Amino acid sequence: MKDPSVPIFYGLALTWLLVSLVKDKKKAVQALWRAYRSFLFILPPFAVMILLISCLVVFLPKETIVTYIGEKSGFVGYFIASMVGSVTLIPGFVAFPLAKVLLENGAGIAQMAVFISTLMMVGVVTAPLESQYFRFHATLWRNLLAYFYSFVIGYSVYLFVR
Repeated sequence: MKDPSVPIFYGLALTWLLVSLVKDKKKAVQALWRAYRSFLFILPPFAVMILLISCLVVFLPKETIVTYIGEKSGFVGYFIASMVGSVTLIPGFVAFPLAKVLLENGAGIAQMAVFISTLMMVGVVTAPLESQYFRFHATLWRNLLAYFYSFVIGYSVYLFVR
Protein backbone atom coordinates (compact mmCIF):
# COMPACT_ATOMS: atom_id res chain seq x y z
CA MET A 1 0.00 0.00 0.00
CA LYS A 2 1.58 3.28 -1.14
CA ASP A 3 -0.71 5.72 0.61
CA PRO A 4 -0.22 5.67 4.40
CA SER A 5 -3.59 7.35 4.97
CA VAL A 6 -5.52 4.27 3.78
CA PRO A 7 -4.83 2.06 6.85
CA ILE A 8 -5.43 5.09 9.08
CA PHE A 9 -8.90 5.68 7.60
CA TYR A 10 -9.76 1.96 7.73
CA GLY A 11 -8.68 1.89 11.35
CA LEU A 12 -10.77 4.96 12.18
CA ALA A 13 -13.81 3.52 10.42
CA LEU A 14 -13.45 0.19 12.21
CA THR A 15 -12.97 1.92 15.56
CA TRP A 16 -16.09 4.08 15.13
CA LEU A 17 -18.07 1.06 13.98
CA LEU A 18 -17.09 -0.78 17.16
CA VAL A 19 -17.99 2.27 19.26
CA SER A 20 -21.34 2.45 17.48
CA LEU A 21 -22.01 -1.26 18.06
CA VAL A 22 -21.25 -0.91 21.76
CA LYS A 23 -23.40 2.21 22.13
CA ASP A 24 -26.50 1.13 20.13
CA LYS A 25 -26.39 -2.18 18.30
CA LYS A 26 -29.72 -1.65 16.50
CA LYS A 27 -28.70 1.69 14.97
CA ALA A 28 -25.29 0.32 14.04
CA VAL A 29 -26.88 -2.59 12.17
CA GLN A 30 -29.25 -0.17 10.41
CA ALA A 31 -26.29 1.95 9.35
CA LEU A 32 -24.46 -1.11 8.04
CA TRP A 33 -27.55 -2.16 6.11
CA ARG A 34 -27.82 1.31 4.51
CA ALA A 35 -24.13 1.25 3.66
CA TYR A 36 -24.59 -2.13 2.01
CA ARG A 37 -27.53 -0.83 -0.08
CA SER A 38 -25.49 2.24 -1.10
CA PHE A 39 -22.65 -0.05 -2.10
CA LEU A 40 -25.01 -2.07 -4.30
CA PHE A 41 -26.25 1.20 -5.86
CA ILE A 42 -22.71 2.41 -6.62
CA LEU A 43 -21.32 -0.95 -7.73
CA PRO A 44 -22.66 -1.02 -11.35
CA PRO A 45 -21.29 2.40 -12.40
CA PHE A 46 -18.07 1.64 -10.54
CA ALA A 47 -17.68 -1.64 -12.46
CA VAL A 48 -18.33 0.22 -15.73
CA MET A 49 -15.67 2.76 -14.73
CA ILE A 50 -13.12 0.03 -14.16
CA LEU A 51 -14.02 -1.51 -17.52
CA LEU A 52 -13.77 1.86 -19.34
CA ILE A 53 -10.44 2.75 -17.75
CA SER A 54 -9.10 -0.70 -18.56
CA CYS A 55 -10.17 -0.36 -22.20
CA LEU A 56 -8.68 3.15 -22.35
CA VAL A 57 -5.32 1.98 -21.07
CA VAL A 58 -5.26 -1.08 -23.35
CA PHE A 59 -6.54 0.43 -26.61
CA LEU A 60 -5.27 4.01 -26.44
CA PRO A 61 -1.49 4.14 -26.90
CA LYS A 62 0.47 6.34 -24.53
CA GLU A 63 1.88 8.31 -27.47
CA THR A 64 -1.63 9.29 -28.55
CA ILE A 65 -2.45 10.59 -25.08
CA VAL A 66 0.83 12.54 -24.93
CA THR A 67 0.28 13.98 -28.41
CA TYR A 68 -3.30 15.17 -27.94
CA ILE A 69 -3.61 16.01 -24.23
CA GLY A 70 -0.02 15.91 -23.00
CA GLU A 71 1.78 18.79 -21.30
CA LYS A 72 3.20 20.07 -24.57
CA SER A 73 -0.05 19.79 -26.54
CA GLY A 74 -0.71 23.48 -25.92
CA PHE A 75 -4.07 25.09 -26.52
CA VAL A 76 -5.17 22.17 -28.71
CA GLY A 77 -4.78 19.88 -25.72
CA TYR A 78 -6.83 22.21 -23.54
CA PHE A 79 -9.49 22.41 -26.24
CA ILE A 80 -9.68 18.63 -26.75
CA ALA A 81 -9.87 18.03 -22.98
CA SER A 82 -12.59 20.68 -22.67
CA MET A 83 -14.66 19.23 -25.51
CA VAL A 84 -14.48 15.71 -24.11
CA GLY A 85 -15.29 16.99 -20.63
CA SER A 86 -18.21 19.08 -21.86
CA VAL A 87 -20.02 16.28 -23.67
CA THR A 88 -19.19 13.47 -21.26
CA LEU A 89 -21.70 12.64 -18.58
CA ILE A 90 -19.95 10.66 -15.85
CA PRO A 91 -19.94 11.14 -12.08
CA GLY A 92 -16.99 12.53 -10.19
CA PHE A 93 -16.05 9.22 -8.60
CA VAL A 94 -15.49 7.92 -12.13
CA ALA A 95 -13.86 11.07 -13.53
CA PHE A 96 -11.11 11.43 -10.93
CA PRO A 97 -9.69 7.89 -11.29
CA LEU A 98 -9.94 8.28 -15.07
CA ALA A 99 -7.95 11.53 -14.88
CA LYS A 100 -5.35 9.83 -12.68
CA VAL A 101 -4.91 7.02 -15.19
CA LEU A 102 -4.59 9.55 -18.01
CA LEU A 103 -2.01 11.49 -15.97
CA GLU A 104 -0.02 8.30 -15.41
CA ASN A 105 -0.09 7.69 -19.16
CA GLY A 106 1.22 11.09 -20.22
CA ALA A 107 -1.65 13.57 -20.05
CA GLY A 108 -0.83 17.06 -18.80
CA ILE A 109 -2.00 18.18 -15.36
CA ALA A 110 -3.47 21.43 -16.72
CA GLN A 111 -5.33 19.55 -19.45
CA MET A 112 -6.75 17.18 -16.83
CA ALA A 113 -7.81 20.18 -14.72
CA VAL A 114 -9.69 21.53 -17.74
CA PHE A 115 -11.18 18.07 -18.38
CA ILE A 116 -12.40 17.66 -14.80
CA SER A 117 -13.67 21.25 -14.61
CA THR A 118 -15.69 21.03 -17.80
CA LEU A 119 -16.92 17.59 -16.81
CA MET A 120 -18.26 18.92 -13.53
CA MET A 121 -19.45 22.37 -14.60
CA VAL A 122 -20.43 22.26 -18.29
CA GLY A 123 -23.42 20.22 -19.32
CA VAL A 124 -23.94 19.97 -23.06
CA VAL A 125 -25.89 16.74 -22.70
CA THR A 126 -28.00 18.05 -19.83
CA ALA A 127 -28.56 21.53 -21.33
CA PRO A 128 -32.03 20.76 -22.78
CA LEU A 129 -33.27 19.55 -19.40
CA GLU A 130 -31.61 22.46 -17.60
CA SER A 131 -33.16 25.02 -19.99
CA GLN A 132 -36.64 23.73 -19.12
CA TYR A 133 -36.11 24.93 -15.56
CA PHE A 134 -33.81 27.95 -16.00
CA ARG A 135 -34.69 29.21 -19.50
CA PHE A 136 -32.45 28.88 -22.53
CA HIS A 137 -30.45 32.09 -22.06
CA ALA A 138 -29.63 31.34 -18.42
CA THR A 139 -28.52 27.83 -19.36
CA LEU A 140 -26.43 29.10 -22.25
CA TRP A 141 -24.71 31.77 -20.15
CA ARG A 142 -24.10 29.43 -17.24
CA ASN A 143 -22.48 26.88 -19.54
CA LEU A 144 -20.42 29.50 -21.41
CA LEU A 145 -19.13 31.01 -18.17
CA ALA A 146 -18.39 27.56 -16.75
CA TYR A 147 -16.53 26.68 -19.95
CA PHE A 148 -14.49 29.88 -19.71
CA TYR A 149 -13.71 29.33 -16.01
CA SER A 150 -12.54 25.81 -16.80
CA PHE A 151 -9.74 27.32 -18.86
CA VAL A 152 -8.95 29.74 -16.04
CA ILE A 153 -8.75 26.77 -13.67
CA GLY A 154 -6.53 24.86 -16.09
CA TYR A 155 -4.19 27.81 -16.49
CA SER A 156 -4.13 28.35 -12.72
CA VAL A 157 -3.19 24.72 -12.18
CA TYR A 158 -0.49 25.07 -14.84
CA LEU A 159 0.96 28.12 -13.05
CA PHE A 160 0.75 26.39 -9.67
CA VAL A 161 2.51 23.12 -10.62
CA ARG A 162 5.12 24.29 -13.14
